[in-house]
Amino acid sequence: MNNNKVCNPKTETPTGISMNDKDYLTCLLTILKEMEKNYATAMTEASNESLYKSYQSIFTEISNLQRESYELMFQNGWYCLEKAESQKIVEKYNMLSGEYQDLELSE
Repeated sequence: MNNNKVCNPKTETPTGISMNDKDYLTCLLTILKEMEKNYATAMTEASNESLYKSYQSIFTEISNLQRESYELMFQNGWYCLEKAESQKIVEKYNMLSGEYQDLELSE
């Protein structure tokens, strides 16, 4: 196993042109991520509080489904993460801290 990857043991799936569980979950996760982004946009553009609350409720449900789908894929070893090097984390933190300080100074 690659030391830069964080994965669970992979659950084997049938190969071939027919879709398997991994294929269905990958498709579902992709759709849910896109829906989550679109509902976030819809919430910011809602014309009134009632519509906003409706969008927010749907967004929360989609977000929960997206998380459950991701966790199921991760548990089955179908979704891996890469470990970030400590130096890269420090560099990103410093960059974002500087940007945040710039924002505070411009207020």
